[in-house]
Formats: sequence, structure tokens, C-alpha cells
Amino acid sequence: MAIYESEHTKFMREWLEQHPQEVDEQKKGRALWWDKPQDVEQTRRLREAAVPTKPYYYDPQH
Repeated sequence: MAIYESEHTKFMREWLEQHPQEVDEQKKGRALWWDKPQDVEQTRRLREAAVPTKPYYYDPQH
């Protein structure tokens, strides 16, 4: 039984095989935007400092 592979997946796989330098560019882009070191203490402080959202945001009575 054959496993389905979309046209886009086939295109990207073949294109990356023809342009191996783009794999490094993908990794650089991911590191720039997504792979950031996490500071657990800062995350905890931000969570504790958050102001709860009102039940109905536009109602001035609540």
C-alpha cells in the first residue's frame, strides 16, 4: 500500500534536494524567530503580574 504524499511535499522535498544550502537558511531563520533561550524566573514573574481580563471587555460596569 502506497503512502500518500501531497504535491507540495513532493515539490519541497525535491527542491531542497536540489538546493541543499537552503536547509541551513531554514535553520538560521528558525533560530532567529523561534529558538530562543527561556528564562523560567522571568516567565513566572510575568505570569504573576498579569491582570485578569474582565468577563465582558466592553462593559464599563464590570
